[in-house]
Amino acid sequence: MSEKVDVLIERLDAELPLPSYAHAGDAGADLVTAVDVELPPGERAVVPTGVAIALPEGYAAFIHPRSGLGAKLGVTIVNAPGTVDAGYRGEIKVTLLNTDPRTTVRLRRGDRVAQMVVQRVAQAVFHEVTRLPGSARGTDGFGSTGGFADNEHSEEGV
Repeated sequence: MSEKVDVLIERLDAELPLPSYAHAGDAGADLVTAVDVELPPGERAVVPTGVAIALPEGYAAFIHPRSGLGAKLGVTIVNAPGTVDAGYRGEIKVTLLNTDPRTTVRLRRGDRVAQMVVQRVAQAVFHEVTRLPGSARGTDGFGSTGGFADNEHSEEGV
């Protein structure tokens, strides 16, 4: 059984549903758009969701893209995941981006546009040092562990 946390929520638009989980055990609660949105190819828009929340200290909400919007329409979130801090009391808004190069995407008021994941977070206490301790990974960065086809050496080569 997963941990439960009480989150206060203010419905800013009485006609829209509150965030909800589609299935038992889901990590993300669906957020909907409070307005109709038209996203031409490559364009972005800040979209209101009609809700504001008050998280307990030590928690944050992370706003993630919906996988179906990305896979079917090319819509994602610009700053994914967006972060809602415990002290923020304004309306949750989502910056949507249409990555499709040809098709305008139209979303209607009430369409599900993002997922909100509430998580416990720690606040770091930073300690400056002159040198960090070593690790198995060291300073290897982007792409250092592979996990993708090397196009230069693939049979099809691009």
